Amino acid sequence: MVLINAAAGSGYDTAWVAALAQRFQQQGLAAKIVLARSGEELIAGAQQAVAGGARLVVAGGGDGSINAVAATLVGTSTVLGVLPLGTLNHFARDMRIPLSLDEAVANLAQGHAVAVDVGEVNGRIFLNNSSLGIYPDIVRDREQQQRRFGRSKWAAFGRAMFGALRRFPFLSLQLTIDGVQHTRRTPFIFIGNNEYQQGWNTGRRSSLDTGTLWLYVAQRPTRLALLRYALHLLWGRLGQARDFDVLQTQALTIATRRRKLRVSTDGEVTRMQPPLCYRSRPAALQVMVPR
Repeated sequence: MVLINAAAGSGYDTAWVAALAQRFQQQGLAAKIVLARSGEELIAGAQQAVAGGARLVVAGGGDGSINAVAATLVGTSTVLGVLPLGTLNHFARDMRIPLSLDEAVANLAQGHAVAVDVGEVNGRIFLNNSSLGIYPDIVRDREQQQRRFGRSKWAAFGRAMFGALRRFPFLSLQLTIDGVQHTRRTPFIFIGNNEYQQGWNTGRRSSLDTGTLWLYVAQRPTRLALLRYALHLLWGRLGQARDFDVLQTQALTIATRRRKLRVSTDGEVTRMQPPLCYRSRPAALQVMVPR
């Protein structure tokens, strides 16, 4: 089963599907290709494939689409295949999956399955990261601008980021990590599924199988402090920055007096009711990767 998020891009028509099917045939693979028009259709297709005993379910799209399919496969023996058709393709890059479509299809035939960790917050799966504060606000604002004004993704993102930094809202939170409580007032919290590298490889992960979550949070920063943190990040010294925590754990709880919080998981924003219960689920997902 090959599930393509047709809502995320253009050009996904019958001719494109036929060309993709031919790529699979050249690798000796028989593929049923489905163009999904929504996240709900992606999830329904993955559920149908698992119920039918499919050994491999392939997700084509960006990180949000990969997440939607992967969440259905977590805890099963069905292997996730990835066709990186998104803009950034963070998960595919970290798994060393080729970004070329031909090479990605070849990987599905010639690669092998490995077990990787996933993160979970209040029952929702994330492969890359989850965040609170500024970033979910930026994503929500960007999507509204795209729908309302027809702006491009990056133009809308720039305007949304400028607006968020101008408002600079803070969250008052209580974090419970390994039985220890930490009170923080911060504009953002970032929780990574495994450790994110610093320095010039910022945003990449060298491993997805350590069974840990990594928490990155600042305490009462100013806008100027955010720039200082960015410089520390580039030089690989973020953990040494003043009033900035980098913590490793297998589980944590985030409490607040707010009745609802916007939570980003792999770039998709949902509203959740606190407390937010995060945990790592080690080796919960099988993924096809190059040998």
